[in-house]
Amino acid sequence: MSYKSGFVTIIGRPNVGKSTLLNCIIGEKIAIISDKPQTTRNKIQCVYTGKDFQIVFLDTPGIHKPKNKLGNYMVHTAKNTLNEVDTIIWMIDESLEIGPGDEYILKELENIKTPKILVINKIDKISKEQVGDIISNYRDYGIFEQIIPISASYGSNVDELVYTIKKLLPDGPQYFPEDMITDQPERLIISEIIREKALHFLDQEVPHGIAVGIDMIKPRENNDIIDINATIYCERDSHKGIIIGKGGRKLKGIGKSARNDIELLLGSKVFLELWVKVNKNWRENERMLRTFGYK
Repeated sequence: MSYKSGFVTIIGRPNVGKSTLLNCIIGEKIAIISDKPQTTRNKIQCVYTGKDFQIVFLDTPGIHKPKNKLGNYMVHTAKNTLNEVDTIIWMIDESLEIGPGDEYILKELENIKTPKILVINKIDKISKEQVGDIISNYRDYGIFEQIIPISASYGSNVDELVYTIKKLLPDGPQYFPEDMITDQPERLIISEIIREKALHFLDQEVPHGIAVGIDMIKPRENNDIIDINATIYCERDSHKGIIIGKGGRKLKGIGKSARNDIELLLGSKVFLELWVKVNKNWRENERMLRTFGYK
């Protein structure tokens, strides 16, 4: 029996559900989820291994018009993956119209020979007739191997998507051990969990200007608790006050919510201490971008 394996990238506009889909397939929380656009900043590599196949997923930042050096990095990362993979998944949401952002991505895809699957996410929000209309609109472009409607939040049709990807993969080796689900270090996953919780708790004007650095991860001598110190960086003094909140309530909420997910990740009790520091215009600072892994 042949073994199939290959690399698959998930692209799309910000906030269409790419990270939700990835977490649904992998069965673990690897990519952070938020209703704020441009949540994913790095190319996150996750591995899904079946009985006779292995899919290596690259969850990329959303393709958008960049406004700063961080934005340039994010778009550059997303575009670069298109020629590095065996299959491209382009995810759109339930929007009935093909907007300017969609047109931009379609033009990019027309010039790429890599097999492409169009995934229509959030079908739980629209009728079957509307799903049919979206499929008809995109089928006319003639560039997709398959068009698959799904709901990543509810897992609808996700198994069909995985089966379709498997069919498109070439014969190949098992690149990673079968129990491995990501190549991301624990420090990065922990920092992303904290950033996700901050996105949930904070106002609209703050999230894009924050980053999280892990200062220390240290198990105690009896190994029953892991101490973690982390710093949330923001760009303005006014943002620092918003993140901390009145009486420190908001920062405590971020920490409590993050600690629960980190304990599930590490399988241990965690004592998490959070700090907030201002680093003005860090998104334009090459050194800071490298520090946070955007390189």
